[in-house]
Amino acid sequence: MQGPGESGRQAGEAMTETTEAAGSLPQEARKWATICHLSALVGLMGNGVGFLLAPLIVWLIKRDDHPFIDAQGKDAVNFQLTMFLTLLLGIILIPVVIGIVVMLVAALVMTVLPIVAAVKSNKGEPYSYPLTIHFIK
Repeated sequence: MQGPGESGRQAGEAMTETTEAAGSLPQEARKWATICHLSALVGLMGNGVGFLLAPLIVWLIKRDDHPFIDAQGKDAVNFQLTMFLTLLLGIILIPVVIGIVVMLVAALVMTVLPIVAAVKSNKGEPYSYPLTIHFIK
């Protein structure tokens, strides 16, 4: 015969196994993956390189907590590195006028795609930024 708390505990364990089997990620992993992406936007308002440093710091601190955080953090850092190089290219190309266009497009992409990635990560869906150089594998 089961004690009063045992049936509830078994039901909770069965529910946890079912949730994990369905592919659902822990809320904590989704939260930190989302923060990895959104931290770049906070960094944009900072010192000029915060858009790169903020995701890097979050990823370095939380990457061992869950594989989803690690993967999304790497993508966020790789994307920001790619955007940093794109901005440098734009600065070099300013005398040819196309550099201004490159920088404006990069600024728009740096603002929009982290939001898209954060929404996907919050839902537990992996997001891979398009046209990103994968410096960190």
